Amino acid sequence: MLLSLLLQAANDMGLAIMGAGIGAGLVALGAGLGIGRIGGTATEAIARQPEASGKIQTAMLISAAFIEGVALFGVVVCLLIATAT
Repeated sequence: MLLSLLLQAANDMGLAIMGAGIGAGLVALGAGLGIGRIGGTATEAIARQPEASGKIQTAMLISAAFIEGVALFGVVVCLLIATAT
């Protein structure tokens, strides 16, 4: 059932657009997992050493910003590839 839907979507929309959607979804999933892991690890680190919370939070926010930037870049690349073909 799923395969037939994917094949029908490939015929209707084109493989490039379907690939861009899958790529953008994978980028969003990866970014969500990365930021979730950073948040969980930072929370655990702050629980172990509360006196270092300022440094941990700063490092966490910088890392999350870099991940968001890479994720945005990945989504834009996926959309540009879809519109170029």
